[in-house]
Amino acid sequence: MSASADQPFRWRSVLVAALLPTLLFSTGEGAIIPVIPVIAGNVGATLAIAGFVSGMLVLGELLGDIPSGVVISHIGERTAMIAASGLSVLGLLTALLAPNPWVLALGILVVGIATAVFALARHAFMTSFVPMQYRARALSTLGGSFRLGYLIGPFLGAGVISLTGAASSVFWVHIAGCAAAAVVLLVLADPEKTFARAGVRAGAHARTHVETPGEREVEQESRGLFGTIRANRRVLLTLGLGSTTVAALRASRQVLLPLWAVSIGLHETQTSLIIGVAGLVDFSLFFAGGWIMDRFGRLWTAVPSMVGLGVGHLALAATAFLPGTVGWFIGIAMFLSLANGIGAGILMTLGADLADPRHPAPFLGAWRFTNDSGAAAAPLIVSGLTALVSLPFAAGALGVLGLVGAVVLRVFVPRYSSPRGPRPDTGATAISA
Repeated sequence: MSASADQPFRWRSVLVAALLPTLLFSTGEGAIIPVIPVIAGNVGATLAIAGFVSGMLVLGELLGDIPSGVVISHIGERTAMIAASGLSVLGLLTALLAPNPWVLALGILVVGIATAVFALARHAFMTSFVPMQYRARALSTLGGSFRLGYLIGPFLGAGVISLTGAASSVFWVHIAGCAAAAVVLLVLADPEKTFARAGVRAGAHARTHVETPGEREVEQESRGLFGTIRANRRVLLTLGLGSTTVAALRASRQVLLPLWAVSIGLHETQTSLIIGVAGLVDFSLFFAGGWIMDRFGRLWTAVPSMVGLGVGHLALAATAFLPGTVGWFIGIAMFLSLANGIGAGILMTLGADLADPRHPAPFLGAWRFTNDSGAAAAPLIVSGLTALVSLPFAAGALGVLGLVGAVVLRVFVPRYSSPRGPRPDTGATAISA
């Protein structure tokens, strides 16, 4: 339960203030993701360079993880999200005016950095204020808000492209989403302060020592991201390795599908629509995945999702040798979304299980950095293998990695995470409520 046993958790307490800004931000991001390779091609990029430019989004998220935990701990979650929205607009304007692929890559990199800060701020809030028995459902719902944005965004992007005739016009969709998210955050009451006034802070009752603000600040400043990684290296090198492969497969899917669409000659409007429909499949499963995790344990979504992503990548590679490429592309895009959807919220939930609920941002920053390392590497692997061998070979290689990741998760998820949180003999330094 939460810090106050007398105050039951109410979903409406987090739905608007916590999830609406996330939905607005992710809608804009969902609009630009499918057409980044097309925009890169329009400014002179080859297919391999277009994959590199697409990979700048997740590379930016990796770089953004480095300062985000400490920044959020010092300035608060709402202020961090507003600042991230402004930074994202700066990156989007840079991309919009880019004369070549390298300036475009820089703009996309800045958007990725802003995304890391925005996402970690909301993850930290939900970890602190949502009781353990609702954790997976709440974090899956947070993941679902991202997925809903990725569902709406491509359709908005396709409509804007149809009206303007310019693929780069989708950047305005994301600019509008960032502005709207900042307005919502400024207008609505800060949920962190609201919960604090009510005396609700998950995990505050779990320890006999009440840490003073000074102690908290000293601990965070002395460790930082890499100090936190060292302190938690055992769990990050085991369960973290499995979660890294999850992030890698998810990121490679976001890059591979648009690149595959370009390689088989689909128009950018068709690409946006297909990926948008796939997003609907992905989004429809988010709450089911959270319910399964809360009811049966994290393993029951982690492994099936990973096996599905691995098999889907292998199947996509195989279709290069089959007739009817467009039909196979649509079918596999839907299958990959099904596999990804059942695992909605799994990485955030595993991280929350291990984080100190009093001030989770430092550990969650380390956890997300570990995961985003895989997410950042995957598009670069796709780009490199595409340049050296072929796009189907890149898809097959990521498929094999996915199956290896499923085995790692099967071994280590039961050891470190369960519906009741990490077991006391794991060696992890953080404790769940």
